Amino acid sequence: MPILKNLGVADSKVPRAGTLPLRSSRNPFEEVPGLEEEEVGELGTLPNGTSCRRRATLEKLAGLAPFRLAWPPGRRAGSPGDGQPRSFLGRVLTPGIRRSSADFGLLARLQGTRAQGDEEAAGEAARRLAFLRLGRGPKPRRASLAERVVPAGEAAPEPPPKVPEPPKVKEPLSVLEILSLIQQRELARADEHILELEAEELASSGGGAPGPPGAEGAGGGRRARDVALLYEALQRELWALVRETLAGPGPGAGAVAQLGRVLLQEEAADGRRGPGAARKLRARWAEAVGRAARERLEAAAPGAPGGLAGQLEALRARLLEDMGGVRGRLAPAYPAGLGAFGVYLRGYHGALAEWLGAAARRRLPLADRYALLHWHNQVYPREVLGLVDLVALENGELGPLLSPGTLRGLEDECVTDVKAQTRAALLRVLQENEEHWGSTEERPSSLAQDVCELLEEHTERAPRISQEFGERMAHCCLGGLAEFLQSFQQRVERFHEHPGVRELLPDTYISRTISLVNCGPPLRALAERLARVGPPESEPAREAAASALDRVTRLCHRVLADLLFQELQPHFNKLMRRKWLNSPEALDGIVGTLGAQALALRRMQDEPYQALVAELHRRALVEYVRPLLRGRLRCRSARTRSRVAGRLREDAAQLQRLFRRLAEARGSPPRHPRPAQHSRPPGDPGRGPGPGTV
Repeated sequence: MPILKNLGVADSKVPRAGTLPLRSSRNPFEEVPGLEEEEVGELGTLPNGTSCRRRATLEKLAGLAPFRLAWPPGRRAGSPGDGQPRSFLGRVLTPGIRRSSADFGLLARLQGTRAQGDEEAAGEAARRLAFLRLGRGPKPRRASLAERVVPAGEAAPEPPPKVPEPPKVKEPLSVLEILSLIQQRELARADEHILELEAEELASSGGGAPGPPGAEGAGGGRRARDVALLYEALQRELWALVRETLAGPGPGAGAVAQLGRVLLQEEAADGRRGPGAARKLRARWAEAVGRAARERLEAAAPGAPGGLAGQLEALRARLLEDMGGVRGRLAPAYPAGLGAFGVYLRGYHGALAEWLGAAARRRLPLADRYALLHWHNQVYPREVLGLVDLVALENGELGPLLSPGTLRGLEDECVTDVKAQTRAALLRVLQENEEHWGSTEERPSSLAQDVCELLEEHTERAPRISQEFGERMAHCCLGGLAEFLQSFQQRVERFHEHPGVRELLPDTYISRTISLVNCGPPLRALAERLARVGPPESEPAREAAASALDRVTRLCHRVLADLLFQELQPHFNKLMRRKWLNSPEALDGIVGTLGAQALALRRMQDEPYQALVAELHRRALVEYVRPLLRGRLRCRSARTRSRVAGRLREDAAQLQRLFRRLAEARGSPPRHPRPAQHSRPPGDPGRGPGPGTV
């Protein structure tokens, strides 16, 4: 026993406080009467008369173990480790004080020294207790507590009344324990402890309001820095949870509910902190939702095929998917007072506005601009926001995705591009058609159809975006159409004045002219429609387009009429002669020629055809009465005048019936002229056969 043999022998008559009285002999089994009497006098006896001498001696011997620290007399009831050996930090530090982050550095530095000391103490104590047990023999049976306290034959006394234990004081968690709660995503509990730690820091700093987040610098206390670091770790977990819940149902409704509890706790704490020190975690939550929404949208758009239109369709699908998850899974898990659905909707709305703004700032082709404007004005409000109850939002309606200036700029770029592209395309189409006007090859003309398709592509698409944009586009297209028709008029005039057209066959020439006339009605209708849709300042352009078409129509009618009357002129030369008075040959030739040419003229559109029939009727009457006015036939008797007057009435009625039938025959399929039906007026046996009918 190295400890016992190295101890000095003190005077047995003079005991020292806090020390163990030792024997004068080194034999542990030698009895010293004075010492035993002194121990008996000090320790006394139990109520049943049993001596406590051996127990007190062993307790004193056991107290000599190295590193054995007795329980402090003032230890609090209910503290950690009650009834168990205390930890090293529990014996070093004052009980009830929160361990900071610096204490764990002290534990790391002392870890090696403590382990070595514990091993030596355990080995020495084992050897000493083994030596003491040598002389004791087998362990005697110890009397029970009832036998020692209550003698045999006596009734057991009533148990004393129970004294209520003092309430256990909740020991605060350390910084690392709070951090462990954060990492385990017990966020609401961790936030409660952070608020307690912040309150302790506030109390230790003098009771003033805590500074704003991040204000702790080199002069700030360690506890204030611990609070700041814990808040950073808490927010990292909160915002990671926001991202994960948007991506899928992984974390579950419980984690979302904890997030909502943290927001409510921090909002209540901000009311106590004051406006200058508020952490505004609810506003940062809204920002985190916006960042997560931006990441979701950016991940959906780049891989979509089909250019910008395909990306916008992918964005629409992602918006509907995510907002459906928010409505059905996330929003019900949040506390009702947070208005979670509105926060998520505004987050996605803001992220989408940033995406569209970045796309609008790029140099986009015309088709992508149309797609962007249509998606902004029609698809998003109807298919996305149409499924959301905007009245339920806390702060009213959402703002615009794109600013009015950005929208106006996109529309201006569209109008400019349409104006340049359509004018170039119209001139190209006109050039291609003009090359076939002088050819002998029969080819149907599609000039009017091509022009209408080029312009209607824009005039039908723009009004579906917005009414104002449709008006601007109609005005732009009408101006381009007016310029095209003026160029068309000039080229038609040049075609008819060109000497090479005389080399064409009459039927080919008439067919080309009819094709040019047929361009008028659809282009005129297009100009009228654009003028109705466009603003009031579109009227001059409409008048210019109508004037150009009128000139083309009049020119082609005159050409056709000239060709027709060149063939009819020999028959008109036979009028107002004595042979005409006795024979209907001249009028039959006129009616037959007009009936034959009417088959080709029926290929003309109805409006120019009716105008041409009226023009032919007028010119036929002029050519008919021209010889009469020139005095080619002189009536020298009343009988002759009566015959001439009767013949004039019959020819006028015949011509009127002919042109009426020509005008009515436009709506029916062309028919071959029927054989001439001859009639002989009564009382005129010398009259020849009358004109045929068409």
